[in-house]
Amino acid sequence: MNFSNFTDKSNKKIRILEVNKAYYPHVGGIESLVRQYSEKLSEIENTETDVLVCRENFGKTYSERINGIHVTRAGSMGTYFSCPVSLSFIKLFKQMSKNADAVHIHVPFPLADIALILSGYKGKVIVSWHSDIVRQKKLMFFYKPVMKKLLERADCIITATEGHISGSDYLHEYRNKCIVIPYGINPENYLSVKPAPVLTEKCTYKNSIKVFFTGRLVYYKGVDVLIKAFTKVKNCELFISGTGKLENELKEMTKKYHIEDIVHFLGFLPDEQLKQAYRDCDIFVLPSVLKSEAFGIVQLEAMVCGKPVINTRLDSGVPYVSIHGKTGFTVAPSNPAQLAKAINVLARNKKLREKFGENAALRAKKVFNEKNVIEKLHEVLTED
Repeated sequence: MNFSNFTDKSNKKIRILEVNKAYYPHVGGIESLVRQYSEKLSEIENTETDVLVCRENFGKTYSERINGIHVTRAGSMGTYFSCPVSLSFIKLFKQMSKNADAVHIHVPFPLADIALILSGYKGKVIVSWHSDIVRQKKLMFFYKPVMKKLLERADCIITATEGHISGSDYLHEYRNKCIVIPYGINPENYLSVKPAPVLTEKCTYKNSIKVFFTGRLVYYKGVDVLIKAFTKVKNCELFISGTGKLENELKEMTKKYHIEDIVHFLGFLPDEQLKQAYRDCDIFVLPSVLKSEAFGIVQLEAMVCGKPVINTRLDSGVPYVSIHGKTGFTVAPSNPAQLAKAINVLARNKKLREKFGENAALRAKKVFNEKNVIEKLHEVLTED
C-alpha cells in the first residue's frame, strides 16, 4: 500500500525519530509495528524517518539501511530486566534528536525515558504506550519517577485502544493527553499469500478442527492454560507456533496429560508459512493471562484471514480487538474450563465459525485499516 499521495500541509521536510528497544529482524509485535510505522511514514511526501534502537546482545554501535530506513543500533552491554543497558544509546539519542521535528518513543523502554530527560530535546515528543510494566515490581520502584517525567514531558500519548487507558495503573492522570490510534493491518499482505495445508498435513486425525496459537512461549501468554483446556476439548488438534523459555515445560505437559498426539509444536514459522497457518486454521486462540498482553496483533492477523478468535478478558486492549459474541468469544483468563467450553462450542458449529470469521474480517478491514492508521499517526506527529 503506497502512502505517497498523502501530502504534508507545508513543503517543509518533516523528520521523525522512531525510538524503540529493538527493530527488524527481531521478531515481536512492537518491533513489527515500529517497522510498519517507519516504512509507511517515509512513503509520505516530505517525511523522513530514522530509527534508533539498541543491540540486543553485547556489541558496538552500527548503522544500516533496511528497506530504505536508516537504522542505528546502539552498542549494548547486554539486557537486564528485559531492558538493554547502553551508554551509547543516551549519546546517540541526544545527537539524533537534534535533527528531529518529532521524537516518537515506544514504551515501556526505561532507557529511552532517561535518554530523553538527559538530552535537553525541546521538540515534539509523542509516546506510544503499548503496555504497563507488570511483572518487574522492583524495577518499577526505581523507574516510576522517571516514567512520570516522560509522561509529563510528552505532548501526546498514543494508545491502541481505550482499554490501554482504563486498564493502566499509570495513565489516568494523563488521560487528557491520550489519543486512541489502533494498530493497523494491510489485508493484502495476508490474502495474497498462496494457501497451503501447512496445519492440515500435520493432523493426526483426518477430520480434526484445527486450533492455532502463535506467539512467544513465555509466562503471560497462557499456553499452559490452553494445553490444560485441551484435556477437555473434543475433535480438535492444537498447533503452537513460536519458541521461548517454556517450550520444553509445555511439551512435558502434553505428555503428562497424554495429549501429545493432538498438540503440535511447530517452532518458529517463516512469514509466509505463518500466514498460510492463519488461513489453514479453523479457530485462533490468544489465551494470555496478564495485561502484559496489551493488544495481541496476532488477533488482527487471524481476523483479516476470516478466522474466529477466542481471547481473554484482560484489563488491556485485548478484548477490544476481537469482540465477544461478534467476532469470537472472550473468556476469563487462567480458566481452562471456560476456554475448553468456548473451543468446543465453535468446533461443533461450523456456521457460527463462519459467521464470526466474516465479522472478524470485516472489522479488521474497517477498524484496523493500515491506510487510515498511518494517516492519523502522521497527522499527530506533524501537527503544530
